[in-house]
Amino acid sequence: MSWGTELWDQFDNLEKHTQWGIDILEKYIKFVKERTDIELSYAKQLRNLSKKYQPKKNSKEEEEYKYTACKAFLSTLNEMNDYAGQHEVISENMTSQITVDLMRYVQELKQERKSNFHDGRKAQQHIETCWKQLESSKRRFERDCKEADRAQQYFEKMDADINVTKADVEKARQQAQLRHQMAEDSKADYSSILQRFNQEQWEYYHTHIPNIFQKIQEMEERRIMRIGESMKTYAEVDRQVIPIIGKCLDGIVKAAESIDQKNDSQLVVEAYKSGFEPPGDIEFEDYTQPMKRTVSENSLSSSKEGKPELKFGGKSRGKLWPFIKKNKLVSLLTSPHQPPPPPPASASPSAVPNGPQSPKQQKEPLSHRFNEFMTSKPKIHCFRSLKRGGATPEDFSNLPPEQRRKKLQQKVDDLNKEIQKETDQRDAITKMKDVYLKNPQMGDPASLDHKLAEVTQNIERLRLETQKFEAWLAEVEGRLPARSEQARRQSGMYDGQTQQTVTNCAQDRESPDGSYTEEQSQESELKVLTTDFDDEFDDEEPLPAIGTCKALYTFEGQNEGTISVVEGELLSVIEEDKGDGWTRIRRSEDEEGYVPTSYVEVYLDKNAKGAKTYI
Repeated sequence: MSWGTELWDQFDNLEKHTQWGIDILEKYIKFVKERTDIELSYAKQLRNLSKKYQPKKNSKEEEEYKYTACKAFLSTLNEMNDYAGQHEVISENMTSQITVDLMRYVQELKQERKSNFHDGRKAQQHIETCWKQLESSKRRFERDCKEADRAQQYFEKMDADINVTKADVEKARQQAQLRHQMAEDSKADYSSILQRFNQEQWEYYHTHIPNIFQKIQEMEERRIMRIGESMKTYAEVDRQVIPIIGKCLDGIVKAAESIDQKNDSQLVVEAYKSGFEPPGDIEFEDYTQPMKRTVSENSLSSSKEGKPELKFGGKSRGKLWPFIKKNKLVSLLTSPHQPPPPPPASASPSAVPNGPQSPKQQKEPLSHRFNEFMTSKPKIHCFRSLKRGGATPEDFSNLPPEQRRKKLQQKVDDLNKEIQKETDQRDAITKMKDVYLKNPQMGDPASLDHKLAEVTQNIERLRLETQKFEAWLAEVEGRLPARSEQARRQSGMYDGQTQQTVTNCAQDRESPDGSYTEEQSQESELKVLTTDFDDEFDDEEPLPAIGTCKALYTFEGQNEGTISVVEGELLSVIEEDKGDGWTRIRRSEDEEGYVPTSYVEVYLDKNAKGAKTYI
């Protein structure tokens, strides 16, 4: 099948068809180009999406990505970023392998088509010229033949007429012969031109046109084949990135499979664990005891050192607490704010620790109301400080023990990293100074002394700060409550303190040893009230003893309201343990205070419900 033989007379249609083929190719190029633009836009949107949900540096979101689910999500974002990169690769490969190549081929195709059809038109013009020559010689031959025939007829007419002279007859004969000769020449010329035209026409339809149409056919077939190859390349470009895209998707699946809900639950425990133990059972409070014992609930003799003067306006001084005796009021104001320390592992005095600060007792309604009255001003101050974003203490004492330990450990690690960095810088400066000493032309060694001294000073400062935080850390780690029955009893007091601290919103803070202390101003107010009430109730009699006790361990009462005891010492019990872990005892008429219940063995008198022992 050849266009030269089958379509020898379809020159114009072939011209239109080949132009349509080029338009199709340009349309395909446009399609691929728009696809590359879509891929680029899609890749850009994917990258923006991945970037949008990436955690911001040095923000709270970055801390959340320690959980496996968040890590998996972060891996998904990274894989999507790589996924977007593969779409960029698709766009680049389609542009370089299809769009650019086809655009160059279209220009070559247009040039080739133009050349082929130019040759075809040239052949057409040549055959048309030959045809015109043939028609011209044919018309001339026809005209000469007619003129020769008319000349012959005129000669015969003149020759038959007797009245015509012989000269006229001869002249007519010569004219007829001339016309016959011209007709013969025209015939020969026409015959020659006809043969040449037939030859040209045969070559035109059997040689020139077939060759030109064959070239056009080959050109068109190459165009069609090129479109097919481009479509294969189009598919191959996508297929080449499928394995990498598959790896991206496999990475997302692997990240999803790496999610460990148990690990995340453990991380939640580590993040929010306070270090406190759950509260223990609440002991039964027997209100059938004589009034002389219930009057002194949670009481403690106050210290009479440094009594500041507190003046109440008007008549309120004498009528403020008309129904409360001195010992009761003193116990409300100066009861020890510490949970009792756990009993020592051994009976040696060196093993006895001082207890941490205890929360205030919330079971006494009057004390609770009085404390609320006294802490009303700190409440307002606390809320204002919260609005201003109050500063966090340097030792993180505002945090629960476990969280405080983690913060201190993190701070120590950061300081150690800074020390290592400064140490490396000092070593580098020292080496550079040695090089300058060996090669003075490279630099002045004295110019590095200032920098070396500054780095050394920074190292010393960081080491001192590290020691400070390590001391706090060691203290916190040493004071974390053990999982024992006694610790669970104490944890209930810690929980009560935490709840009351939130309720009162006073600026209480945890001291370095893990205890909670109140503001100095509040303590001053309590002391002032205590001393003032001491003056008003000096004539009150001390509480009677309700039993005896024997000291099992030595206890150094260093906090206000406590009393020191020696192992084996016998003392009087004037107030039993009310659930806070403290027992009030008396050594003499003027020396009394609180000791940890676990440090003494208590024997109540016969009015109590038998001898109750706290060990």
